[in-house]
Amino acid sequence: GLVIDGTTLEHVLHDSLQNIFLELTEKCRAVVCCQATPLQKSVLVKLVRSKLKAMTLAVGDGANDVSMIQVADTGVGISGQEGMQAVMASDFAISQFRHLRKLLLVHGHWCYTRLTNMVLYFFYKNVTYVNLLFWYQFFCGFSGTSMTDYWILILFNLLFTSVPPIIYGVLDKDVSAEILMELPQLY
Repeated sequence: GLVIDGTTLEHVLHDSLQNIFLELTEKCRAVVCCQATPLQKSVLVKLVRSKLKAMTLAVGDGANDVSMIQVADTGVGISGQEGMQAVMASDFAISQFRHLRKLLLVHGHWCYTRLTNMVLYFFYKNVTYVNLLFWYQFFCGFSGTSMTDYWILILFNLLFTSVPPIIYGVLDKDVSAEILMELPQLY
């Protein structure tokens, strides 16, 4: 990892040293900036996002972290002694820094698998319905007549095809939380 303070970070963020600094950060697993100004934090996150095309996660606990959290792809606010500004600006909120590991490794994994499966489910649902409409047009001579009443279409989307994703989203856990915590490689 790399630890850099605010004074050094100010020199590094100048145009002449940005590329060298980014090459160094690519070789590190984590970069920790301490005693940096809010502007320096947000500029650093913007730099990494734009130049390295990397996914960024910003974690903060106070008002001075708000700009960094808002610039990052995913922002995590820690509620605590410095107030609730970081929590209000973040995508996710946790009460203590130690909960970050479980948020990323367990809930992040579950969210990723649920979202990918939901995309497949909705694609299948729409292909099924459009396929039915397509073959019906052969039957009615491509006149454009509606195959179903509008209420049936609304109920199809509301009741028949919304219950499985809700049940799946609540109950599906492909791997238990204990295994995900022990094997971070699964993330």
